[in-house]
Amino acid sequence: MGKLVGAYILPHPPIMIKEIGGRESNKVSSTINSLKIVSKKIKNQKPDTIIIVTPHGPMFNDVMNFAIEDKLTGDFRRFGASMLRYEFENDTELAEKIIDEADKEGVYCIPFTKDMAKTYGTGYELDHGALVPLHFIQEDNKDVKLVHITYSGLSDEDHYKLGMGIKKAVEALDRDAVVIASGDLSHRLTIDAPAGYDKRGKEYDRFFLEVLEKGDVLAFLNIEKEFIAAAGECAYKSVVVLLGCLDNCHIKGKLYSYEGPFGVGYGVMVINWEGCNDGKSIFDEYRKTKEIYMKNLRENEDPYVRLARFTLENKIKHNRGIKIPDDLPKEMLEKRAGVFVTLKKNDNLRGCIGTINPTTKSIAEEIMRNAVSAGLNDTRFSPVEEDELDYLIYSVDVLGEAEEIDSKGKLDPKRYGVIVRKGMRTGLLLPNLEGVETAEEQLSIALRKAGISEKENYKIERFEVIRHS
Repeated sequence: MGKLVGAYILPHPPIMIKEIGGRESNKVSSTINSLKIVSKKIKNQKPDTIIIVTPHGPMFNDVMNFAIEDKLTGDFRRFGASMLRYEFENDTELAEKIIDEADKEGVYCIPFTKDMAKTYGTGYELDHGALVPLHFIQEDNKDVKLVHITYSGLSDEDHYKLGMGIKKAVEALDRDAVVIASGDLSHRLTIDAPAGYDKRGKEYDRFFLEVLEKGDVLAFLNIEKEFIAAAGECAYKSVVVLLGCLDNCHIKGKLYSYEGPFGVGYGVMVINWEGCNDGKSIFDEYRKTKEIYMKNLRENEDPYVRLARFTLENKIKHNRGIKIPDDLPKEMLEKRAGVFVTLKKNDNLRGCIGTINPTTKSIAEEIMRNAVSAGLNDTRFSPVEEDELDYLIYSVDVLGEAEEIDSKGKLDPKRYGVIVRKGMRTGLLLPNLEGVETAEEQLSIALRKAGISEKENYKIERFEVIRHS
């Protein structure tokens, strides 16, 4: 029977490679030395296959992506080092078995080919998220096969279940395998960091590493999404997959090194484990906490959210509308306003439709109309299906009156939403959205939604909302 023999969290900055970074590579000498230690450690573990999960291959919102050609190749030409070229034998049998086991867990995976890459207009060469760690590891492990997985926009739960499928596939095919979660930590550690500065970046890296060192998987899985977004990192989902591989094990992380001289956190960690037969399933505990959370959410929702949910559920379950309930607050029945209804599933947007100005006789009717549209008519998503209803989280934004302003300096993305107008083109962005930290970002997104160039002479309006969630 096959088994997992090693699990590592590794960074992927190309600047670590001398041919790319030159003297600058010396600034990450601790990371380089740690990767050399990992390479030797993997050699001693004698794996048949290295399974690497990366954030930088061709990524899709709704499926995990497995490279499936017999040979996997790549180079660093985009970083000015085309002479560094690599070729690995793909363990296609194991890749296909993982896809099969993941499917049994309800996780959508696709075998990704060169022809598919052409269809989607993307490359097929190995990405730097895989190549940088492999550059160091292949020195001591030249004959090891590879499985290359790009994580997706699917939920954390799906990524964890993918890890569970990996373990089952490894055992079923009599493989000894090492799993590598490729990813850099916060990209916002300093003022000159590539993604800008956020004081929560350092806090995130510290918490991320401490929780893994303690082996507190449940705490890791429950890291708030706003905290992750504020850090601007790319390691979290890779690590969720790795932890899924060790679901019923007692784990401890050992940190080899951490540094961030370029404003990005680079952590090298080995995950050790024991007691895989007597450990509790973290996945089961995680599911229970999610169920309790959703139960509390439903029991404490306000009339605005309850009306949106009740309307959409009735439409999907019974294909009929509802009458306006008699017990709603007076303001919902007598006042008129623009309303946006937003649906989320597993922390990802699942639908959002709204009206800038009122189109019905009351806020209640506006909520009812837009709740159905958010669930069934948002063209960015397929219509919500009945088996999704228990997992949806609703929010209702009631818009205040918009006022025209003469400069973006009067915007505040946490307090105000923004409307941009040019002729018949209009774009709107709600306030206090995850990942939108500056007025510049807020304005840029609204302009893109409207199809308005930043060079055009457009009008800016701001508005406040009352958010019900």
